[in-house]
This record gives sequence, structure tokens and C-alpha cells, in this order.
Amino acid sequence: MNKSELIDVIASESGLSKADAARALNATTDAITNAMSSGDGVQLTGFGSFVVRDRAARTGRNPQTGAAIQIAASKVAAFKAGKNLKEEVN
Repeated sequence: MNKSELIDVIASESGLSKADAARALNATTDAITNAMSSGDGVQLTGFGSFVVRDRAARTGRNPQTGAAIQIAASKVAAFKAGKNLKEEVN
């Protein structure tokens, strides 16, 4: 499912127009993005949690030369599915 298909589903399920559904979806993704960029997580009970995880620095290998390279530490976005979502998927 892509973004436009998701907007169509939101519009049909909620009774909103497609334009309102698109604004609602954009507002939701912007709020999640803003919270995560400031280091906070977002918990949607029953659905899951969006969290920021720290990835430690590590040594990697250049696949062409085999030379060791240092990979810097970074922060990554992660999603952990909630109980209800896990049950629906299984």
C-alpha cells in the first residue's frame, strides 16, 4: 500500500474528503517526525512504538578491497509492533 492508497482508505473509513485525509496523514507523519528528531519516541497503544535507537560506532569492511573502515556512531529510527498488531499479522 502506498501513501495515496492509504489516503483513500482513511477517507473512506472516516468519511473525510481525500484532501482532509491527506492533511490528517501529513500532520500525523510530521508530528512523529518532529518528536523523533528531538529524540522522543511516539507510542500508539495497541499499534506500536516509534523510537530512536543509538547505533554504536563499529569497524566495517570495504567489499571491493577488504580494507577495514571505521563506521561512525549514529541514531536510527525504529518501530516496535504492539501486541494487537502482532496478533493481527499472525
